[in-house]
Amino acid sequence: MPVGPPSPPAPLTSGLLYVDKPAGLSSHDIVSVVRRAARSRRVGHAGTLDPFATGLLVLAIGPCTRLLPYLVGEPKVYEAVIRFGHETDSDDATGEPTRTVAPPPVEQLTESGNAVRLAAEAGLTGRIAQIPPAFSAKHVDGVRAYALARKGRHVHLPPVDIEVFGWEWLHGSADRLHTRIRCGSGTYIRALARDLGRALGSAAHCESLRRVASGPAHVADAVAWSMLGPGAIADGAVTLRSPLAALGAVAHQPLDAEQLRDLRHGRPLRATVGGERAALLRDGQVVAMAVRSGSDRWQPRVVLLGDDAL
Repeated sequence: MPVGPPSPPAPLTSGLLYVDKPAGLSSHDIVSVVRRAARSRRVGHAGTLDPFATGLLVLAIGPCTRLLPYLVGEPKVYEAVIRFGHETDSDDATGEPTRTVAPPPVEQLTESGNAVRLAAEAGLTGRIAQIPPAFSAKHVDGVRAYALARKGRHVHLPPVDIEVFGWEWLHGSADRLHTRIRCGSGTYIRALARDLGRALGSAAHCESLRRVASGPAHVADAVAWSMLGPGAIADGAVTLRSPLAALGAVAHQPLDAEQLRDLRHGRPLRATVGGERAALLRDGQVVAMAVRSGSDRWQPRVVLLGDDAL
């Protein structure tokens, strides 16, 4: 009897998805689109983007959502256009002007090594205290700050500690600065734009913002949201990514059948590789995250195997 060609592998139903978010859509909008594309309610993200911003949104689908706390998400890399001349109530181009000051001298924006601008950027680099924008998701007495700001309420937010690793001058004009910023999680680029304007004796807001990287994830590897039609992921038209590369410097240990049984029952597993944390693998796919227990054992912390997995 003739044997037909082998069946194609079933689409991955658990993994990571990098999406290039367009302006005008919220991160929640993208999650809703991905849920329909994956035919799954189990979709989470590794950090939101403001609706006016574009660029990289890292999402996890299916059991992989349990790995979100383990993903390497720093440094974050953004490309921003900072416009000088006025501040806005949202610190971006969607807000209403609140303060108007002439732009700084043109050479501060058009010369790559301008000493005055470099000094202002240096004051906004390293571990700094940043006052978040009034239009942010921070809570004030149990209410989101943006909800209060939209009602015209005065919002006072305490400063939070953030880390900015560095600024890179891209190019400038008479009232705009194009810059690339590397920073840690929780940094508001809108607030950096506002504060840079003040440091230069002017006023400024973030005119446009694009996230290009988050840890090892890069927008060059992202799919356009327009590719995420209903069932696109579930049917295999869009392929999910293994989370392995996004887990950072952890050990990788493949498991045999006996170890998989131990994993299913929550028992410690014999360690065959070094390290303090490990991604435990079956057929190259992550099935658990574990921590060192004693000198030669892994203790599972997050297990992705279902009841019918073995």
